[in-house]
Amino acid sequence: MSTENTNLPTSTREIQLASRPHGRPVPENFRLAESALPELQDGQVLVRNLFISVDPYMRGRMNDVKSYSAPFALDAAMEGGAVGEVIASRSEDRKVGDTVVHSLGWREYAVLDAGATSPARTDLAPASAFLGALGMTGLTAYAGLLKVADFKPGDAVFVSGAAGAVGSLVGQIAKAMGASRVIGSAGTPEKVARLLELGFDAAFNYHDGPVRDLLKDAAGEKGIDVYFDNVGGEHLEAALSVMNVGGRVAMCGAIAQYNSTEPTPAPRNLMLAIGKQLTLKGFLVGGYWQYMGEFVEKVSGWIADGTIRYDETIVDGLENAPQAFMDLLDGANTGKMLVRL
Repeated sequence: MSTENTNLPTSTREIQLASRPHGRPVPENFRLAESALPELQDGQVLVRNLFISVDPYMRGRMNDVKSYSAPFALDAAMEGGAVGEVIASRSEDRKVGDTVVHSLGWREYAVLDAGATSPARTDLAPASAFLGALGMTGLTAYAGLLKVADFKPGDAVFVSGAAGAVGSLVGQIAKAMGASRVIGSAGTPEKVARLLELGFDAAFNYHDGPVRDLLKDAAGEKGIDVYFDNVGGEHLEAALSVMNVGGRVAMCGAIAQYNSTEPTPAPRNLMLAIGKQLTLKGFLVGGYWQYMGEFVEKVSGWIADGTIRYDETIVDGLENAPQAFMDLLDGANTGKMLVRL
């Protein structure tokens, strides 16, 4: 076990949820606070966070409703993905200097069981990649495309929110595995241009007209076989209209609806799923951890040889994490949104 360092921090700055947002989050929903760190117990580590992740799913955890993950508690530090350096250890499994991934983000220092951390293979990629392309984000893209949507070489694939952390990887993995055509939607001309640079065959700005028309033009006569849905709403309706018989939809997110205060209408053309014999399957990445090893091996190879590139939007300073999160919901990021501490 590592020896104790006498200069260790005894408290940490953290972002707490001060109040529950109604609709779009505002700065007043968050609070920068300081809290004491518990003493290290046997089997625990103290981690200095280097990067924390802000993700769309966190918006749902700010509501006091029953969901797949427990709501954030008021007046307590929020949680989320983080990667950091072990600065003290009372565990045989983690030594001082190890870089680890864990789920106690939104704070500068974290005390947690060594078993609740996983090593970040910084020999394969920089630490930040383990919150994005080689972390939960990447596994979401990989498992959603291959295990949920049952992608096959030759499939035509449409990805919404395609310039985001998950979407940009979905498109590139599909290309690497032999998609006949990959189409992406994004919200700015710059993001559309970036998708074409990343190897998407076609991309459109969904502000340029009805999504159904834009997608129909991009898909052409051949239609689409797989839709990876990060947006929901109008995008899902458009995808159903151009999907081929036997098409598959992986429902990953619905960012168009996360800040809605009223119920949002379902796709009005859902009946198409019957005649086209479509499969629509919602999924959470937590059900696919068993593919993590396979995913890291494959995708790290593609990153190493340049087949896959990933973008990061980095905001500096814990105090700026709430703004980074709000900006994320407004689409301000290209690729993975991270806060560097």
